[in-house]
Amino acid sequence: MFETTMSVRPDIEDKSLLRAFSYVNGKWVGGSDGASVTVSDPASGAPLGEVAAMSADQAREAVDAADAAFPDWADTLPQERSAILRRWFDLVIAAKEDLARIMVLEQGKPLSEARGEIDYAASFLEYYAEEAKRPNIEGVTSHLADAEMELWYEPMGVVALITPWNFPSAMLTRKAAAALAAGCTVVAHPSQETPYSALALAELAERAGVPAGVFNVITGDAPTIVTPWCDDNRVRALSFTGSTEVGRLLYRQSAETVKKLVLELGGHAPVLVFKGADIDRAVDEVIKAKFATSGQDCLGANRIYVERPVYDDFCAKFVEATKALTLGNGMDDPDIGPLMNAGAVAKQVEQVEDAVAKGAQLACGGAVSDLGPLFYHPTVLTDVPDTAKIMREETFGPVAPITPFDSEEEVVARANDSEYGLIAYVHTHDPRRIYRLSRALQYGMVAVNRTKVTGAPIPFGGVKQSGLGREGARAGMQEFMEVKYVCRDWA
Repeated sequence: MFETTMSVRPDIEDKSLLRAFSYVNGKWVGGSDGASVTVSDPASGAPLGEVAAMSADQAREAVDAADAAFPDWADTLPQERSAILRRWFDLVIAAKEDLARIMVLEQGKPLSEARGEIDYAASFLEYYAEEAKRPNIEGVTSHLADAEMELWYEPMGVVALITPWNFPSAMLTRKAAAALAAGCTVVAHPSQETPYSALALAELAERAGVPAGVFNVITGDAPTIVTPWCDDNRVRALSFTGSTEVGRLLYRQSAETVKKLVLELGGHAPVLVFKGADIDRAVDEVIKAKFATSGQDCLGANRIYVERPVYDDFCAKFVEATKALTLGNGMDDPDIGPLMNAGAVAKQVEQVEDAVAKGAQLACGGAVSDLGPLFYHPTVLTDVPDTAKIMREETFGPVAPITPFDSEEEVVARANDSEYGLIAYVHTHDPRRIYRLSRALQYGMVAVNRTKVTGAPIPFGGVKQSGLGREGARAGMQEFMEVKYVCRDWA
């Protein structure tokens, strides 16, 4: 077993959730050459332990296992697959506190947010336990004499899942539960910065009775593991959550094998606050939209446009609310935890300096905290010009840029002027404006007068370079199914 400091922590009750090896074909296995990856606590910088770094050959062996397990899993009765997913859900809920604490240690988010993510992760297991029973054959009205037509929804085969560090539990269950419910088998690669959460879920999946080879978690270096999956014809679909840059790379790498791709990529969410909106509520909701997960969220409010008559009032209240946010170790449950790595901090520094150099005003924050090198104070920039980097590039941190606008037409054009199209937030009580904006904004999701919109029953996803396909809802399961058309003549 690799060295780990997590196993001696008294606040993690079930130590068997702390796995260091990959889970392949129902067994816990180490790297073929004994290689490992060190996982560190972003709050302290201290190493938490090591997990196996698997080789490219072992990544292919995981596909061997998933491919061999596929026929039996696809033939398993839907209600049996449902029962297994339901047991997995029950086990996740029972282990909620341990799973949340493991997440805080490796990812850094506030403890209450980690608990919320475990609930969110479990909700996909519960939802797809029900959806597993419903991939019905559909009849089609025949256009041919003496012919009967049907559409059969069939599982695709082996699917590869690549999950990010910012939501290490929920992004795995959102993908895996849909794929397993559809009758597919899974090879999954978690971020090497947050592997413990995925391995703990694999432990619970094994306890729930997921058969050997059906769900495999392979840790280590992403290019080493994922490249063979992109090249493998047996991997029929690939689902990835992460940056648009990496999504483009996976798109290219998967072209030779013509895989089905489900890509949940970057976001650069605009917020449109109009006069006549409830400003106090708007401030509260935008604070949540900006600073959840310490700003490390593809749904994060990245560009805040406020109509000029209420601009000063909004800015004053938003700055006051930001200054009240607490910064600290996630285990102490602050409002803001550490960022994931030094690169994330460097991006905040670069974007703030660039914005100020181009005329923005630094209203609060704008510095690394004395708590440690990965703690960045929640920051507000006002009067930010559209030429600033922060208005063009995804921020992924606790920096909020605010800028005024004068007309609906103007702000819609500015909001849509982006390669991204994941979510847009609107604050107004004008019903006609709500309708117009819901149509005019070029985003896969629009939130009106609120922040939280996600959940297992909704099809999550964006347009433009924010991704392909949808996750959650029935659409999320259908991403891993093929439609077979059957035309019968009884003569």
